Amino acid sequence: MKIKLVEYITILGLFLSIPGMASAQEGVTEEVVETVTVATVDVETVEPVIAAALDTGNTAWIIVATILVMLMTIPGLAFFYGGLVRRKNVLSIMMQCLIITAVISIEWIVLGYSWVFGTGFMDGECSLGGFIGGFDKVFLNGLTLNTLTSGNIPEIIFVLFQCMFAVITPALIIGAFAERIKFSGFLLFTVLWAILVYNPMAHWVWGGGWMQTLGVIDFAGGTVVHINAGISALVMAILLGRRKSDRPIIPHNVSFVVIGTALLWLGWFGFNAGSGLAADGLAANAFLVTHLATAVAAVSWTVLDWIINKKPNVVGFCTGAVAGLVAITPAAGTVDAKGAVFIGLVSGLVCFLMVAYVKPKLKYDDSLDAFGVHGVGGFIGAILTGVFATQFITGAEGQQGALYGDWHQLGVQFVVNIAAIAYSFVSTFILFKLVDWAVGLRVTPIEESVGLDISQHGEIAYSEDE
Repeated sequence: MKIKLVEYITILGLFLSIPGMASAQEGVTEEVVETVTVATVDVETVEPVIAAALDTGNTAWIIVATILVMLMTIPGLAFFYGGLVRRKNVLSIMMQCLIITAVISIEWIVLGYSWVFGTGFMDGECSLGGFIGGFDKVFLNGLTLNTLTSGNIPEIIFVLFQCMFAVITPALIIGAFAERIKFSGFLLFTVLWAILVYNPMAHWVWGGGWMQTLGVIDFAGGTVVHINAGISALVMAILLGRRKSDRPIIPHNVSFVVIGTALLWLGWFGFNAGSGLAADGLAANAFLVTHLATAVAAVSWTVLDWIINKKPNVVGFCTGAVAGLVAITPAAGTVDAKGAVFIGLVSGLVCFLMVAYVKPKLKYDDSLDAFGVHGVGGFIGAILTGVFATQFITGAEGQQGALYGDWHQLGVQFVVNIAAIAYSFVSTFILFKLVDWAVGLRVTPIEESVGLDISQHGEIAYSEDE
């Protein structure tokens, strides 16, 4: 009986202790859960900080954009210009595009990037900051894998993206002196031009220089690239003189021109849409207006060609497309679709008139219309940017043009681009005289007659049985 009583008491005690045991287990569970929760919050707090340090989406896009811009010069411009010249000069044009890509890339890494985007002369009291960035980033000094720039992308990819702009700008000038320039003179002129004309202009507009301080809008290079190259092309064409030929000079391979146009059109999406340094809505709009302005310019040129010459010309369509690409370049980050249509229409019509009527009347031999398309088209785009820039694209505090009430912006666009024209003209004139005195620039009449492929490079593009 006593044993049973003890058993009952023991069982009762165990039963009463169960809630306490359960409560203790719950306490452990809650403590564990609480600890895990705290750890999770800590990870979630840290991860966005790490992600914000490097934007992989923006980085990937700018890498792609850099490749696209490189395609504009080789092989895009090489095909476009190569098809427009006579068959005895096609290799010389392509070689010029290739050597520019190599030599200017070296110059850019060694000196150019620092000259344009350095801050050595801007951070201190030196008054040169508005005219030259500095030498603090020579040979990319101070740049590491973790050095980031706008858009949270590595600065080293920004260096290469901008390098492609520095490459294509002097390459555009080739169109003015095609078929009659010495390779040695061309090479020396190109390097000096990149250092003394392109680099200062790029700093003034994009690197914090005096033009940027005034508030000029040049999203992707209407001033820095196209006006700069176009005006220099005009100077070179005038000073070198006309080509010597007893027959009309016509393109030797229109198929090359078509291929080159397609590559330029494609590459220009990286040129314009990449200039915002981010994969965002601004890039999408730049992509859209670039395509739209190009299409309108190509069609307007073709229609005018059809009306005047009774046939739609393939080379004309291609040239019109390039004119539209050029004109929308400064405006791609500030205008909407309506502005793009107007810019494309005006650039197509005006550039056609320059190439078809003004050039023959003035008798300068801009061989491949570098001035008529890039100089004129770039100026049209730069001025119309001051008309059609809209806060619908730039934001509530952004810049806007005369159409939306800001006539000041139009004035800034005009003054800055006139100054750019003057600097390009005078600087190129001086460089031409200097290089011509040092090594000579024009080939002999016999070398020109034989063709630059043979006289300058000892090669031919096509075998004798073709």
